[in-house]
Amino acid sequence: MGEDAGRGLECLKIMDGKVNDGNGSEKAIPSCCLKARASAPELEAKCHSTVVSGWFSESQSSSDKASNMVYFNNPMWPGEAHSLKVENILYKAKSDYQEVLVFESSTYGKVLVLDGIVQLTEKDECAYQEMIAHLPLCSIPSPKTVLVVGGGDGGVLREISRHSSVEHIDICEIDKMVVDVSKKFFPELAVGFEDPRVRLHVGDGPAQELVEKPFFETIARALRPGGVLCNMAESMWLHTHLIEDMISICRETFKGSVHYAWASVPTYPSGVIGFLICSTEGPPVDFVNPINPIEKLDGAYHHKRELRFYNSEMHRAAFALPSFLKREVRLLRDPATPARGICVS
Repeated sequence: MGEDAGRGLECLKIMDGKVNDGNGSEKAIPSCCLKARASAPELEAKCHSTVVSGWFSESQSSSDKASNMVYFNNPMWPGEAHSLKVENILYKAKSDYQEVLVFESSTYGKVLVLDGIVQLTEKDECAYQEMIAHLPLCSIPSPKTVLVVGGGDGGVLREISRHSSVEHIDICEIDKMVVDVSKKFFPELAVGFEDPRVRLHVGDGPAQELVEKPFFETIARALRPGGVLCNMAESMWLHTHLIEDMISICRETFKGSVHYAWASVPTYPSGVIGFLICSTEGPPVDFVNPINPIEKLDGAYHHKRELRFYNSEMHRAAFALPSFLKREVRLLRDPATPARGICVS
């Protein structure tokens, strides 16, 4: 997990903005998914297209000729940008699938960027990697088999390896360059590949977006009764309509529990990331209260590296949702919810 953050998402709700559907007619699209239109050619940068005057900004897209101001807008979060001061470009190349960039930042350590979008930094990667792994793994008594879709940096593998009950860990990654780059520049994450339980599968798979119904149906069929899925689920500050759509799909697909959790990750859009965590029909799963607490697993807390973000208190707190989110996402108010991605069975 961890790759493709914020890419390939299409909103199902109709808001403002229009786009041609290819048949000569126009249809409305949400404002948060409008593509940033370039009003002038992109400015030239000395060392990389996203680095201007020594600063990295996600997706430089347009310039204002009148004021010479440059706007760095990503289509998924128009009107805002997050910049990091660049000390040195360490690596840049194009794989068969995407552009890969690694640079040393002033405050967040080394940074991995795919197609202009920050995937992780050394300083805050712990929040995402630890939460997406331990929220599901600490919610079932004895996880045995784990599938990771994406996550070629190895960080999620590092966290899964803390659980001695796990017997097999399969990871499916489309881009081998991400794996190789991580091993060279992010050894504290890539250490996850050293676990003998890990089997790496590199290659393209079925064309299914990781936030759409066909993907969730495929995962639900693969899981045994009481198996769980933890999937990245966007930012509550930016895409509540996407969150509601995903919860609706998972309610239909998974017959056990469906919950939404979140964590603070400063270098992700709006500074937070959400997780959709689901279980199939079978033994009931209480995601809110970890039945398999990390603190009680022999050697897990300090395995490979001491945990930096996750603990049982953070686990429970992740499911506490702000009032505005409950108002905007109707399904989070629905009491029908019984008391990734990363898939566990």
